[in-house]
Amino acid sequence: QLQLVESGGGLVQPGGSLRLSCAASGFTLDHNLDYYAIGWFRQAPGKEREGVACASSSGSSANYADSVKGRFTIFRDSAKNMVYLQMNSLKPEDTAVYYCATALVQAMCVPDDFSSWGQGTQVTVSS
Repeated sequence: QLQLVESGGGLVQPGGSLRLSCAASGFTLDHNLDYYAIGWFRQAPGKEREGVACASSSGSSANYADSVKGRFTIFRDSAKNMVYLQMNSLKPEDTAVYYCATALVQAMCVPDDFSSWGQGTQVTVSS
């Protein structure tokens, strides 16, 4: 039941870069962001919501959708309770609403495994 607020979306040209931020709050005693699996999901018009990038609790490897591997990076700054998605070499097909999410337990990079969600931020890649 964390509260998550995304920011950083907007309009960018193909080939450009954008960094999405997600501020997390509502942690319980002795638990910080390192305790949670984190993820970024996106939903484009007419498409289902898909996992873009997810990472297990601190110390585990991240997983990326094939379509974004080598271009996107998920990372966190637990001291600041922040999750980020660095997006480089953006393509028009990256256009979607992007959502930050967290999971309390082991999770695959699918929406049903994540319990806390942000409101979403629009990313539009267009010339």
